[in-house]
Parts: sequence; C-alpha cells; structure tokens
Amino acid sequence: MNTTKQENAKFSKAFWVANVVELFERAAYYGVFIVITLYLSRILGFNDIQAATIAGVFSACLYLLPTFAGAIADKIGFRNSMLLAFFLLTLGYGGLGLYPTWLESAGLVEYSMTTKFTGLLESNLRYGIIPVMALIVMGGAFIKSVISGTVAKETTPENRARGFSIFYSMVNIGAFSGKTIVEPLRTALGNQGLITLNYFSASMTLIALIAVWFFYKSSKHTGEGKTFGEIWTALVKVCSNGRLITLILIITGFWMVQHQLYATMSKYVLRLAGEGASPSWYANVNPLVVVLTVNLVTSIMKNRTALTSMTVGMFIMPVSALCMAYGNMLDGSHAILGMHPVAFMMVVGIVFQGLAETFISPRFLEYFSLQAPKGEEGLYLGFSHLHSFLSSIFGFGLSGYLLNKYCPEPALFNSHAEWVAASAHAHYIWYYFGAIALVSAFALIVYGKVVKRLDSQKG
Repeated sequence: MNTTKQENAKFSKAFWVANVVELFERAAYYGVFIVITLYLSRILGFNDIQAATIAGVFSACLYLLPTFAGAIADKIGFRNSMLLAFFLLTLGYGGLGLYPTWLESAGLVEYSMTTKFTGLLESNLRYGIIPVMALIVMGGAFIKSVISGTVAKETTPENRARGFSIFYSMVNIGAFSGKTIVEPLRTALGNQGLITLNYFSASMTLIALIAVWFFYKSSKHTGEGKTFGEIWTALVKVCSNGRLITLILIITGFWMVQHQLYATMSKYVLRLAGEGASPSWYANVNPLVVVLTVNLVTSIMKNRTALTSMTVGMFIMPVSALCMAYGNMLDGSHAILGMHPVAFMMVVGIVFQGLAETFISPRFLEYFSLQAPKGEEGLYLGFSHLHSFLSSIFGFGLSGYLLNKYCPEPALFNSHAEWVAASAHAHYIWYYFGAIALVSAFALIVYGKVVKRLDSQKG
C-alpha cells in the first residue's frame, strides 16, 4: 500500500522537463515584456500611443490564442508542439535583437543613451517589427496550452495538486528571475541594453528547445483536446451568456489597472524618478506579495463567498492607484529609504496591487465555473481569460494616451523646464485607473445583488 502511494507521488521525466522549460520560457517572456513599451519607443521610435497599441495587441493575442493553439497541439502531439513553440520563440526574441542592429547598420538610427533617428520615422521600416512579434505570439500560444496540458497528463489524482503547485512555482520563479536579470543590462548599457536583453530571452528559449529535443519523452499520447468547432461553439456560448460577459467586463476593470505594471510603470518611473530607477525590480514586488500572502488570504476568506472575496480585492485596487499617484506630489529632492518618492510610492502601490490579486484571482475561476451550465464548466473555463484579452487592449491603449498627455517623453521638449511644466500633473494618470477600479468594485456589488435576486426568483 505504501509502495503504491510512493510510486504515485513520483513525477515522470516528461513532467520535470516541461516544468523546467516553463521556467526558461517565463524568464524569457517577462525579461522582454517588462520593458516592451520602452523598446518600441526608444529603439524603434514609436510614440507612446503607438507603442502601447502594439504592446496591447501583442498581450491580448497571447491570452486569446492559446485555446485555439491547444486544439492544434492535440493533433500534432505535445512534443512537436513544444519544439515548434520554442523554435518560433527563439526566432522571435532573436529578431527583436537583430532587427534594430540591421536598422543601425543601414544608417537609419544611432543607439546611445539618447537614441538618434535618422530617417527611420519617415521610412516606416520600424513596422517590420510586428511580424517578428507575431512569431513570439504564435510560440507563446502553444506554450501556454501545452505545458499546463503536460502537467495534467503526467500526473495522477494522488499527486496532481502537488504537480500544479510545482508548475505554479516554476512560473513565478521564471517571472521573477527574468525581470531581475535584465535590469542590470538596461541600467549598464542604456538603450543598447534594451536590444541586448532580447538575446538573453532568445538564449533561454533555445536552451528550452534543446532540452525538449533531447529529454522530453512521454508515453501519454491520448488526446483530450477539443476541435476548432467545439472551441468556437464555446466562445459563442460564453459571449451570449449575459452573466458571464457582465462578470468578465467587471473583472476587466481590475486587470486594466494590473496591466499598468507593464503598460505605464516603466516609462512613468524612468521619466519622473530618473534613469537610475529599477522598474523591473519594482514589478517583482507583485509576484513576491502574491506568493507570500495568497495562502493566508485564502484561509481567511475560506468561509466567505467567492464574490465577497473578489469585492474586497476590487476595493483595494483604488488604494493601490492612489499610492502610485501620491509619489509625484512629494518633494523629489528628499529620498525615502534611499529611493526617489515616485519609485517608493510605486512600490507601495504594487504591494497593494499584489494583495488585491490574492483576493481576486484564486476565487475568480471558482465563481466563473459556477456561472457556466452544468457539465460544460471545462469548455467555458477555456475562455475565462477573456478579461485579460480585453484589459490588454483597453488598458494599454488608455496608457499610451495618458502618458502622452500627462507624462510625455522628455526628448520631445527643447528644455528640461518645458518638460517639467508638461509633466506637472503626471499623477493624474493613476486617478484615471483608480476611478476605473472604483467603478468596477461598485459594479461587482451591484452584480452580486442582481444575480442573487435572479437566482431567488428562479428558485
């Protein structure tokens, strides 16, 4: 009996390979994504609105396509899917590094601490980066579906919970390490570092590709995927379900604010606190808070409904936004714990943001599944990430507009005094996102009351 339990507790070689390459993939992705808007603006000359739009669509596709990529993965096999994914990712990340180098060799741009564009903006060659980013989207779509699918197939009912716990840990370790490693590159090399860090990401996915090629072997070949027809039917059903769409739209408000870690924070901090700031390290505060507090919060809220827990988290988000705004209203000449006030209050805001996430994210899937028709929970859960699809588009889009209006690029001004005057109300950006979070919080209360009334009438 004990021997059987011990065997069930073991994980296959394929399980460990999948989890290790997931760590590499997350390190590669977050190493690039944390500074993607900086890369698009400082390296390729896109303005704030253009950079935010491109980054938003990039992020949105990464949340929408995995469900469809999963259907292909079940047809060609998980090993082949991972090989294809890491090949595309290596090409994509390598392309992000090589494309600017080619532009520089063509004499269109000169990279330094202050990049000089010499014809790039007029040629539209900068838009050539979009097909390169599409390679990353396609590779990432396969990875999101295949790695979690591998964990599910390579575990048993006895060790599945532990298996997904290991998977979640690998995701967070990868995200944390990627942001941490690229920060010294950006700081030491300036704008050139925004190019060099892409080679770090390409090397991570190349190592993952080699690891899958030599070490990934699985005996679990039975397909459990869905056809494109089933996936499309599920999407139509979700979009025609008033309760689910309303819930998705409300939670989108939370994720619009959460996505500002990547859409707004880097540019905002570097422009107001100076190039010595470390936005990549500040962003790491979020997963750190989540890992340290999620079990405690879940335990505290275990006797509360999922809707109650989510509502608490939604009301924390406006506090987060106000903290981020407050830094710009403090005297920048007086450091707080060795940090510029803007940077310090940004970290405080991110702490509240991470805390809010612990109240919302673990309970959202639970509540979402309860709103799906009985027997179709799994099909519906495939589209539970639609809120991130919407928040990527709207959150990044709004970020570009607000940065351009309240905290513009300093290089656009003839003098520092002109820029100081133009960015005097930079903190207004966070008022907008605070308002979105507050409206979403009250909307969730109304949603809960309406749903409860409808259920009582139906009963």
